[in-house]
Amino acid sequence: MPVGSHFNHYLVVSYVMSTISANQRRLYRELLQHEPRSAEGLHRFVGRLLKLSVPREAIVPGHAAPFDYLCHSFFDRGDCIVWASRGGGKTMLAAAATLLDLIFKPGISLCIMAGSLEQSRRMFGYLLDLLETPYFMPLLAVKPTRQSVRLINGSRVELLAGSQRSVRGRRVQKLRCDELDDIDPDLWKAAQLTIRSARCGRHVVAGGIEAISTMHNVGGLMDTLWPADGNASATTTAPAFKWCALDVIERCSADRPCGGCALWEDCQGRAKVAGGFVPVDDLITARRRSSNALWRNEMMCERPALEQLVYPDFDTSRHVVQSSAETERSAGDARNEGEAALIIAGMDFGLRSPLVMLWARVVGEAEESPMDHRVEVFAEYVAEGLTLDQNLPRIEARGLPRPTWLGVDPAGAQRNSHSGLSDIQVLRRRGYRVRAASELIRPGIERIRRRLDRGTLQISADCTQLIAAISRYRFDAKHLRNETPVKDGPDHLCDALRYLLRNLELVDQQVRVGRW
Repeated sequence: MPVGSHFNHYLVVSYVMSTISANQRRLYRELLQHEPRSAEGLHRFVGRLLKLSVPREAIVPGHAAPFDYLCHSFFDRGDCIVWASRGGGKTMLAAAATLLDLIFKPGISLCIMAGSLEQSRRMFGYLLDLLETPYFMPLLAVKPTRQSVRLINGSRVELLAGSQRSVRGRRVQKLRCDELDDIDPDLWKAAQLTIRSARCGRHVVAGGIEAISTMHNVGGLMDTLWPADGNASATTTAPAFKWCALDVIERCSADRPCGGCALWEDCQGRAKVAGGFVPVDDLITARRRSSNALWRNEMMCERPALEQLVYPDFDTSRHVVQSSAETERSAGDARNEGEAALIIAGMDFGLRSPLVMLWARVVGEAEESPMDHRVEVFAEYVAEGLTLDQNLPRIEARGLPRPTWLGVDPAGAQRNSHSGLSDIQVLRRRGYRVRAASELIRPGIERIRRRLDRGTLQISADCTQLIAAISRYRFDAKHLRNETPVKDGPDHLCDALRYLLRNLELVDQQVRVGRW
């Protein structure tokens, strides 16, 4: 008899199996004989009994096949993130994964969560549709309710409302989150503590959370969790699976001409060897109805919508360069040669929020306006939970050249109630030359946009946090008339960059009026 953490599951399964009919037990045991033990067996089971055509090969380079996600889920490989197109079958596939877990992992507990109970019911509805077959209906222990299903083997699945109360106190083996971008971030954090591993039949189910969504919000949960390289992100180590509309398109007829086809730019004839389920004509119609931005985001899964971005023209292929330590040292040696060759810096103060410092090299002719000089940001420092006095020794220990001047927020002139000194005074006592020109946020944003347009702002590839911040710095999509960017993390690095450029261009162009 199993003991320890698996004992409760044993009791549930034993009790339920003792109360069902002999016919139900026979049907269930026959079904267990067909349990998939390999990827080939899983694909065969899904095709024959669930009547689902799940592509096993992606046709877009770098993408995953939908079947890759199903294998990961059924064979209990833990957390994962799924980014798929509209109509790409992600919710149906998650429902199929749920049914497979319920059937072959006795006593398993699962939950489905989305941004709202109504969204959760979409996946639940697909699950009920899959259950309505002669193979699976006898497996129901009781009639399904609007929010739960329980099978004769003790396995069960429930819907969670999008609230803290519904999540806290739960202990399940798997949590499937549909349309992750619509889930409240605080609710997502609470959900991380709902998972518990257990032995379910012959399976040892490692507790896992599956995040499934499109990515339509810049700075949303999917944007935050999704790894830049497709393997792991700074906030999760979960494997990532992405497929777009072309990866699930049905095979295009050989006699259909490619010339003039609305899908040619993306397809390039690859649909001739596809094996998906979405009709070609449906995708052609969708492409003709869609703008380029909507198609790239919702159907090709290339990037979130750019309308919310503060810097939509930021392009890593154009604005990010490889750094050179030798170049940085020579720049530091040249900083006293004049304003046309110097090292400058920008700083955003913070304690609970991060303190940020950026180093940049200014390149240009002395007679040119500072607005025309090229600025190369080559180093960054980001730390939180430390005072300015604690940060400065760490900054100086990095061995980077001391800037000619340091541009900061004018609010740094306010005195600390404990020390009696302002942050600007602390910097000056440490030997820094500080500039704190005042300017509204909007002109500062336009200043950076102008430099991105003209190519006079470049960022070293080593400044990974600054690059990520500029890529995700956004306006509030819920308040379209508000032109102040959202303060949710990326703003600190972007503010430091604004202070740097503001004090380069404004201070160096000050007009002095004499008395005649």
